[in-house]
Amino acid sequence: MLLIIRSLILGLLLVLAFIFSMVLCIIRPMHRDNVHIIARVFSAAAPVLGVKVVKRFATTTEHSDTEATQTVESVVEQKQPKIFLANHQNNFDLFTLTRLVPKSTVSLGKKSLAWMPLFGQIYWLSGNILIDRKNRHSAFETMANTVKKMKDKLLSVWIFPEGTRSRGRGLLPFKVGAFHTAIAAQAPIIPVIASCQNHINLNRWNNGVVIVEMMQPILTKGLDKADVKELCQKVHDKMSERLATLNQEAKAMMQPKQGATS
Repeated sequence: MLLIIRSLILGLLLVLAFIFSMVLCIIRPMHRDNVHIIARVFSAAAPVLGVKVVKRFATTTEHSDTEATQTVESVVEQKQPKIFLANHQNNFDLFTLTRLVPKSTVSLGKKSLAWMPLFGQIYWLSGNILIDRKNRHSAFETMANTVKKMKDKLLSVWIFPEGTRSRGRGLLPFKVGAFHTAIAAQAPIIPVIASCQNHINLNRWNNGVVIVEMMQPILTKGLDKADVKELCQKVHDKMSERLATLNQEAKAMMQPKQGATS
């Protein structure tokens, strides 16, 4: 019964969210803040899933060797191109990771998304970037245009470097395209980690906690193509380690509640 009720409510909210998003994109197509606004709308549906999303920024970061220590949030708010790299788990990302999508940010998605009814059209009109990963030449051209757009319009890009959903298998190997882009744009990489959400069950009232955290930026200034593989491995190691920590923390946050109801 809970599954049916929750599915109906979620379906209604999604229809309203899609209508709002379509109107927004028609009024101001390709606007730099469309993705941020639409992401906030979808993240508002998380409570319907029975999930508490904990939004978090890493405490401090050494932004450079010469600048003072800053909060990660202040770095995110700076008007400069950035690459946000997030783990991609399942469809629930639409309601969890979206809590942290900043302004002036677009995402990079598969070209095939454009053919999905309604969602695909909204995705494109929002200003997101579509890439044909099966066509190597086209993919390189898209990434080159992305770098130019980042520099000219001071846009940031949100990328899922795994290239596919992990579905509870931990952090999958990264594709290197995001790192080529970051180095070409000389843009800092800001990893974004969501704790495991494979446990979410629409037929269960309480689906626990998902922690979504922006980690400390990793600078790319001075790096070149020869550093791509090392940078990729470095970021993967940091994100994998943090994912394990957040998973343990999210599980611990739920234990008192589970004990109280048992």
